[in-house]
Amino acid sequence: MKKRKGVYDELQQEMEESGESQISLTDRDARSMTLGSNRGTEVGYNVQISVDAKHKLIVDHEVTNECNDMNQLNAMALRAKAMLEVDSLEVVADAGYYNSQEIKDCTDQDIVPYIPKTNSSTNKKVGLYTKEDFRYDAENDCYWCPAGEALLRSGSGTDKHGRKMRYYVSTRCKECMMKHKCTRDKRGRRIARWEHEECLEELIQRLRAEPEKIKQRKAIVEHPFGIIKRSMDQGYFLTRRLCNVRAEMSLTMLAYNMKRVMGLMSIRQLMAALPA
Repeated sequence: MKKRKGVYDELQQEMEESGESQISLTDRDARSMTLGSNRGTEVGYNVQISVDAKHKLIVDHEVTNECNDMNQLNAMALRAKAMLEVDSLEVVADAGYYNSQEIKDCTDQDIVPYIPKTNSSTNKKVGLYTKEDFRYDAENDCYWCPAGEALLRSGSGTDKHGRKMRYYVSTRCKECMMKHKCTRDKRGRRIARWEHEECLEELIQRLRAEPEKIKQRKAIVEHPFGIIKRSMDQGYFLTRRLCNVRAEMSLTMLAYNMKRVMGLMSIRQLMAALPA
């Protein structure tokens, strides 16, 4: 037991020195990742792909050992934009990619994101008004609540992610007949607004105007994954270490694209398109 404890003490020290939160004894680069939909976790890698909506061809891909997709959007979108040699681009992703700074970075690069937000608000869970029920008035720099009262700016600061925030409060909550639907805070309702919140509000407006974009995502990016995992039987990696897994994934992506192109055009057309 002392010997085993010594091994784990060494692993703990190694994590503290490297800044990593995990160590895999089978593959030092792999990480335990949540599979989603209450399917538990699995030790592996995070595969990112960019797929064109017209032909379902894989434009670009990347393999990382980050445990979620929150920091992947802008980098992948910029690479796809460069690969396609276009000035602007629309990118559709699922809620796992929702990251306010990543969305802002995309819009700054003429990349238009369509990403739904999972509303995990505690207020919503207990039946209270959420931030979406309040309307921001840019001209007067205030929020209007469902009862028609203004929440005025009271100060600024930074949140736990280091973002610059402005804070708005109401002075009329105590006598409001709708307070029981709004907040349980004795001081009244308080709303925080990011300094670049307008880009998130524009995203919400786009999703409301074009809800079909999110539905199309499953038919675009899930198409290659379905073929690769089921038809090509490539649902797991055969190699270890990140550099080897990236090479293996590149071969799989190449094989998928070749199969896809041969399904879109004849072999004769494909041969004719090859350089002499």
